[in-house]
Amino acid sequence: MTTSGTREELSTLTDQFVAAFNRQDLDGVMSFFAETAVYRDAYGKEHKGPAAIRTAFEPVLNGKLGKIHFKGEDRFIDADTGKVMDSWTLRMHMGEGAEKEASMTGLDLLYFAGGKLVTKTTYRRG
Repeated sequence: MTTSGTREELSTLTDQFVAAFNRQDLDGVMSFFAETAVYRDAYGKEHKGPAAIRTAFEPVLNGKLGKIHFKGEDRFIDADTGKVMDSWTLRMHMGEGAEKEASMTGLDLLYFAGGKLVTKTTYRRG
């Protein structure tokens, strides 16, 4: 991977990317991906290119899981390689009542080049 900016720039890009998820803004999320991007989901499936990545994110961002919110837990940034490891807790609110709420923890490995995401790999623990 090529260098994609300073540690602060990578942290800001990551914050903006997560904020787009929390707004459930599919177009906003997609604006971060390079044309050659690859997304590896928590089940091990690879989604190559913006069209496939958009299709993978639609169920998460269109409200199928209810209102979602990612809360950052820990972050490691290697600016020399454009890599960010971002761990999180995801809360999903699917209506009124505690029985309609769920959460899970996980982490994303994000690889940036030229200010764009070229790879996003998700690991989660349900």
